[in-house]
Amino acid sequence: MIELCAPLADHDVRRLKAGDEVLLRGVVYAARDMAHKRLCAALDSGRALPIALDGAVIYFVGPTPARPPAVIGAAGPTTSSRMDPFSPQLIAHGLRATMGKGYRSDEVRRALQEYGAVHLATLGGAGALLSKHIVSAEVVAYEDLGTEAIRRLEVVDFPAVVAYDAAGGSVYDMIRDRSGV
Repeated sequence: MIELCAPLADHDVRRLKAGDEVLLRGVVYAARDMAHKRLCAALDSGRALPIALDGAVIYFVGPTPARPPAVIGAAGPTTSSRMDPFSPQLIAHGLRATMGKGYRSDEVRRALQEYGAVHLATLGGAGALLSKHIVSAEVVAYEDLGTEAIRRLEVVDFPAVVAYDAAGGSVYDMIRDRSGV
């Protein structure tokens, strides 16, 4: 297991290889489709972003409400490809890792390589388990989006796998090559 501390340093991201298992700690932002759309609209119009992208990790999640004393409800990943129209622009502005489930487009893969970023995959269907690795959560932008608002999450030992690395490697390609499919 490789331990990573977010926000991520360039040298930490570039040493990761597809298939590496990681434990993430530090600050991760939770955001989904509508929040991504607003971030890109802000960039397009020259407005300041509500979060710093330099070295940031965005987790594609819309958590369920917390039941006290929990800080967050179930926090399982959503389908990553839904963010594909927005990810290249955010990666170009300093985003160093995205995290969700499933495949990414060729455009996203090129952006990961060009700007030195990675995509992490985590366990779909395990939102209750993953929420145990989130020690604080607060809405920091777009509160009107409800579960899709941007949240600042503090995570400890959050498990993931490097699905796409900054050198163009893909865990999905590795699996396909091994299976012959």
